[in-house]
Amino acid sequence: MQIVAICSQKGGSGKTTLAGHLAVQAHLAGDGPVVLLDCDPQGSLAAWWNARELPGPDFARTMLASLEDDLAKLRARNFRYLFVDTPPAASAAIARVMHYADLVLVPTRPSPHDLRAVRATLDLAERAGRPLLFVVNGTTARSRLTTDAAVALSQHGTVAPVLIAQKVVMASSMIDGRTVMETHPDSQSAREIADLWAYVRERLVKMANRDAFMRRRVVPTGFGRRMIEGEEPQPVAELGEVA
Repeated sequence: MQIVAICSQKGGSGKTTLAGHLAVQAHLAGDGPVVLLDCDPQGSLAAWWNARELPGPDFARTMLASLEDDLAKLRARNFRYLFVDTPPAASAAIARVMHYADLVLVPTRPSPHDLRAVRATLDLAERAGRPLLFVVNGTTARSRLTTDAAVALSQHGTVAPVLIAQKVVMASSMIDGRTVMETHPDSQSAREIADLWAYVRERLVKMANRDAFMRRRVVPTGFGRRMIEGEEPQPVAELGEVA
């Protein structure tokens, strides 16, 4: 199970909307099973999921004290992706979630206030040693501020090549537990979410492949063959003996 934590110190950055949309898009794309986790005390993601009548994704509840055990239970249920919504603060709770995350997504609106608030979230991700991906969210067409924001963020980490435009349908689609892919499947917003998930999924697949390779990397044995790390070494036959 790969964990995607959506984090930002700045309130109103679109964390909950992005978490719900990415999880549903992963489910619709057949990349599941997918589960959502709401770590925000406001419970906005939980309220949205409770209003949802369509199938998938699943939802889980947890507390900071039981986070490790609950993540182990979710892994045992063979979920493929877990999306975690976090509170708008640079807190110990976010740091704990980041510790277990495979990828930290930081939605950032193209405004001076949001850009200034990025530093605290970036510091937490760096201390946790987790890869970070900025998502420029709530953009307006042909805005120089959007371009400047993307350039500024790129100085601190990777910026997703997909910009999420400011559209009313994104927020309104979540009123009754749905997403824009389900209420306006042919809209620009639906295409942007699909493209963003495709990009995030590609990064996660590459990370999983790299980790699998490192766990099974070939190491020299010093005599005529190589072995996979973790494999029990076999005795070398004596000269003249049939192995």
